[in-house]
Amino acid sequence: MTLMKTILASAATLGLMAGVAAAEPALIFDLGGKFDKSFNEAAYTGAERWKAETGGTYKELEMQSEAQREQALRRLAQAGANPIVMTGFAFGETLNKIAPDYPDTKFVIIDEQVDQPNVQSNKFNEGEGSYLAGVMAAMASKTGTVGFIGGMDVPLIHKFECGYRQGFKAVKPDGKVVINYTGTTPAAWNDPVKGGELAKAQKSQGADVIYAAAGGTGIGVLQAAADEGILSIGVDSNQNHLHPGKVLTSVVKRVDNAVFDAFTAGEAVEPGLKVWGVAGDGVAVAMDENNAPLVTPEMTAAVDDAKAKITSGEIVVHDYATDNTCPVD
Repeated sequence: MTLMKTILASAATLGLMAGVAAAEPALIFDLGGKFDKSFNEAAYTGAERWKAETGGTYKELEMQSEAQREQALRRLAQAGANPIVMTGFAFGETLNKIAPDYPDTKFVIIDEQVDQPNVQSNKFNEGEGSYLAGVMAAMASKTGTVGFIGGMDVPLIHKFECGYRQGFKAVKPDGKVVINYTGTTPAAWNDPVKGGELAKAQKSQGADVIYAAAGGTGIGVLQAAADEGILSIGVDSNQNHLHPGKVLTSVVKRVDNAVFDAFTAGEAVEPGLKVWGVAGDGVAVAMDENNAPLVTPEMTAAVDDAKAKITSGEIVVHDYATDNTCPVD
């Protein structure tokens, strides 16, 4: 009987331990879906890397409409997911509202700052990476005119635009940047047909390098640029491979690292603000075998120089989100 009691006690202990096992993390993708080859897919890549390295599992949700934001967050919190990571600034208002309702749940938001005691906010200095892309565009352009196509017309995407223009003008002060946005609603992130049309229109205005900061819409920009015989610049994920030899570079935001770090920390994720910039490669321009034929040694040297000066503070890339102007206007 003593042995049986010991076995039963051990089983009860194991059962109790199982009951308090680490919670499963969760990831909610913004509109456009996890396979947008851009922002959401970068988050997915980070989650999958965590899964492969740890053997862990996670919950995921792909939203189909704006109305699902609150429902998705509450559903995962009530299911015990912890932490809950979400991609996109558009979650900000909803998260600020519901985070206090689940004080024991850690939330992680990417691209917005939410000041709650159980929220970690991850923001990126997109303008810094875009500055480097602007330098490359200026050096690659033969016409002296380049383009920028943004997705939703919001301050976040103007950070990309402004940094790109700053970098371009640093090399070609008399050059021209043609600018378009695809819309003012979240649908602007997932309209590759319109992206392609805008790219062709920009080419007709002389643009021979076009930077797309437009989520899934950017896929249409890259395709049209390749079809039209001009260069493009990808965003968020490394998109160089989509059209090898025709994508000059991609401005990579290490959203994958933000998700990986949050999942790794688990319920111990630290609240507060994390900022990712050129220093530490939180944002970067992608160099690989797909764009190697397009990148000259002079271009590489110029990028390295700009990166060092941004890191040291000698070059200050304007943050449009805090001051809605651009110094090269």
